[in-house]
Amino acid sequence: MHGEPKLPANFAHFPYADPKAPKGGRITLGALGTFDNLNPYTIRGLAPPNMREFVFESLLARSTDEPFTLYAWIAQSIDVPEDRSSITFHLNPAARFSDGAPITADDVLFSHTVLKAKGWPYHRAHYGKVDRAEKLDAQTVRFTFAPVKDANGAETYDREIPLILGLLPVLPKHKLNPETFEQTTLEPPIGSGAYTVTAVEPGRTLTYKRNPDWWARDLPAMRGRFNFDEVRIEYYRDASSLFEAFKAGEIDLRPEDDPARWIDGYNFPAANDGRVIKAELPTAMPSGMTALAMNSRRAKFADPRVRRAFILMFDAEWINRSLYNGAFKRTQSYFDRSELSSAGRPADAIERALLAPFPSAVKPDILDGTYRLPETTGSGDDRAHLQAAFKLLQEAGWTSRSGKISKDGAPLTVEFLAANRQHERLMLSYARNLERIGITTSIRLVDSSQYFARLKTYDFDMIQWNWSASLSPGNEQINRWSSRAADIDGSLNYAGVKNPAADAMVEAMLNARGAEDFTAAVRAFDRVLMSGDYVVPLFHLPKVWIGHWAFLKHPDTLSLAGFDIDTWWSERR
Repeated sequence: MHGEPKLPANFAHFPYADPKAPKGGRITLGALGTFDNLNPYTIRGLAPPNMREFVFESLLARSTDEPFTLYAWIAQSIDVPEDRSSITFHLNPAARFSDGAPITADDVLFSHTVLKAKGWPYHRAHYGKVDRAEKLDAQTVRFTFAPVKDANGAETYDREIPLILGLLPVLPKHKLNPETFEQTTLEPPIGSGAYTVTAVEPGRTLTYKRNPDWWARDLPAMRGRFNFDEVRIEYYRDASSLFEAFKAGEIDLRPEDDPARWIDGYNFPAANDGRVIKAELPTAMPSGMTALAMNSRRAKFADPRVRRAFILMFDAEWINRSLYNGAFKRTQSYFDRSELSSAGRPADAIERALLAPFPSAVKPDILDGTYRLPETTGSGDDRAHLQAAFKLLQEAGWTSRSGKISKDGAPLTVEFLAANRQHERLMLSYARNLERIGITTSIRLVDSSQYFARLKTYDFDMIQWNWSASLSPGNEQINRWSSRAADIDGSLNYAGVKNPAADAMVEAMLNARGAEDFTAAVRAFDRVLMSGDYVVPLFHLPKVWIGHWAFLKHPDTLSLAGFDIDTWWSERR
């Protein structure tokens, strides 16, 4: 999409995968909550982690090192015209599902049709941009795209859509019924990936086994990957019990996101004698945005002054010091830790031209790159920020009576919806400041099934969420931040953002013709979201923290992400 592939046509393997990695062994991973569905492509129910990556395959393979490049997988070659108005996939005749059935053009067309009609909202949005899907022969499929208008009204084509179609998961037409596709199921699925599901205890455990007849094991993009013979997922109710299982050797590897536990919790025999390793892996990926999202569909958060007041009342310095030993960094941008971030950078001429039709969409200090999130003394008693927040609430029509904030006789109340004790702990610390100013707070800790059911219908005031980020943001941002996604159940627009400037900046990303224009569009988009004060930004880690037992190994060369479980292997048999 931008630039040239890093690898030659005859490349042997991805640089971050070791083709000599030994195959075999088992890894046991932990997960929080429960699962009740083995179809990860429907909005209903909760699917286990890694189902998409382990069991299913897409037409093309993404390299973690290259944001705008895909390589051969189910499709062995493609044709894309200069104007990107279509893409033609030529399937590898060796491609097979795990039951031995060949993958054909009919499976590709079926997958596109059923996901567009009954998949997640982002499936419907992405695949709805296809004007015509054709079977040219048993091994060849062409997708022709509907034209769109650029900023000048000229007809063009969404430049990212060919890549998105390349990531289309291919499902078995002969095994799936479109009429029941949306229903939850615990029947092990048929896919074409490296693993099959061999054991299921609903809500408790799930086992993947490597398919010895996996058709793609010798493809360049797959060499040195998916090395474990068996991957077992064990479910736990909370993070504490999962960590205890890890210490006892019942879990083999766990990413760590709690600095307090990373600093103080690894003082146990296996960690002290080297049987457990604390790995700090460098990453070049954007931090993404972990934040407390304010549901602006609710009247109290529809006013940007109220949202700004809530940002001012978050004492990040005190919380980072008291809860996390000061190990976190405050997230200043939706693309922090990368060149795509607008933080600390004045808008260039390209950005200013993109933002010109929306003169009030970006605050002056965010436009000139001088903005920083409010910083407190870290004492836990920063009255200046509380006073500034109270002034904003007054401007928005709220008053204080008998120590309580209210409007028209109704108190200002906020319910935090929490999925785990870690979220609850942070929310309790934040609520302390809200209560001081006179806001009535409550925290509702629910199980994962209830949590995601309420998220899908936006039944909350505030939640903690992580919007991950990549170096190639594009159409997925529509599902997260667009005006139309705000009204679609199951989208990731939890904040309820409806901002024409944000919509326009996403379109600018998709229509960018070169890397410079693309970067400018992403930074302009970042500035619009930061100016809207839709979330209370939290923190991110400087590196990827992985705790693992020493028999697990990874390649010397890491990807830009730092951690890719599919490239690790076991020395224990």
